[in-house]
Amino acid sequence: MLSQVVNEIADFLKEFDSTKPVHKRFQPGIEPFGEPQIVKEIAKGISRKGIRAKTHRIPDLSIGEDWAIEFKLARPFGDNGNEAEDWSVNLLHPYRGNVSLLGDCCKLQELAGYLNKAVIVLGYEHSPAKISLDPLVASFEIIASHVFGIKLSPRFEQIRSGLVHPEHQVVRVIGWQLL
Repeated sequence: MLSQVVNEIADFLKEFDSTKPVHKRFQPGIEPFGEPQIVKEIAKGISRKGIRAKTHRIPDLSIGEDWAIEFKLARPFGDNGNEAEDWSVNLLHPYRGNVSLLGDCCKLQELAGYLNKAVIVLGYEHSPAKISLDPLVASFEIIASHVFGIKLSPRFEQIRSGLVHPEHQVVRVIGWQLL
């Protein structure tokens, strides 16, 4: 069930963040990791709990033959505390064949061999949020359903706070199953 997958990922991210991991020359914490790097860490972390997870080019992550999952990051602020440019494009660029979450939905619809398909956003906010992810998430849902005709499950979300990074204190793990 997607709610369990989202919960496992959120728990792992909080646990991994507590180790104060450093990616390249950025401040400690999970937020500076790029999408391929954090998905690889998620796969290793949940595999240690007995969940058979592997990374791929498409999908980003598989859990056995049950789940094909694509991920996107949503970071309104950079490591330096400055507002990031074009950060919402990762979810909303509305054209087939691109690398947005909408494009990932299209790729998953055409992917064979999995019982379930899902998209997951790893979103980072301050506590309290200086820029809320809520309008972006709602916009994704509207464009996916009303423009692309993609049938999504209700949203599953888990929030973990108290992250070590000074600019990204909260991670929101938000997922939808493609129906």
